[in-house]
Amino acid sequence: MLAAERRDHMLGLLAREGKVVAKDVAAELGISEDSVRRDLRDLAAEGLCQRVYGGALPVSPAVADYAARQAVAPTGKRRVAAVAAGLVRPGGALILDGGTTALAVAHALPPDLACTVITHSPTIAAALLDHPTAEILLLGGRIFKHSAVACGAAAVEAAQNVSADLCLLGVTGVHPEAGLTTGDAEEAAMKRALAARAADTYVLASSEKIGTASRFRVLPWEEVSGLITDADPRDAIVEQLAARGVEILTTG
Repeated sequence: MLAAERRDHMLGLLAREGKVVAKDVAAELGISEDSVRRDLRDLAAEGLCQRVYGGALPVSPAVADYAARQAVAPTGKRRVAAVAAGLVRPGGALILDGGTTALAVAHALPPDLACTVITHSPTIAAALLDHPTAEILLLGGRIFKHSAVACGAAAVEAAQNVSADLCLLGVTGVHPEAGLTTGDAEEAAMKRALAARAADTYVLASSEKIGTASRFRVLPWEEVSGLITDADPRDAIVEQLAARGVEILTTG
């Protein structure tokens, strides 16, 4: 089989089955696992898959820059945001992550809701300036421009000195095996620090992130309270997550 044919076969597996298992492909095609891994390296270099131990997973489209991500699935993000905003109770304290879905949550919060919003995103803080009864606490640090958030040691230290009832966390990848992932190591560490300071953590994930993975794991499923998504409840990945005990809040 030619290299181009092997490539098409693996891309087809990613689309149909949501993963490539290197040893299975090697056995099926009668080639070495080294050949499969080499092909997967080439696909990953083109941004067409995310390599993981033993094979590859679909790559998340949410690794684009902040401006580009604002145009990705805006309707799905608004639907997720509407459900997430409904979890915020009057008088409560909310840790709101950065990113485009979290920004949609900020816009979805009722203008007269009295609450405290803790965020490391200047964009989120600015979006809440016209909420007269919302107290805003902005955590500082080095700005990671890809997501318009503060990261690094100073930001993590600031996060360790706050607490909240609820954390709404954005990720770029949602997968039963890979867990919750994002594309930057420092951003992943910051997300863990934020989630650790809330009684409950819900993950915000519009449907294009379901079944995909990025390079750095944020949290395992056991450490989150649930997932908010606009994906079809009958989606195979969503059903797998529900079967393992993850609470799924859908927008339908």
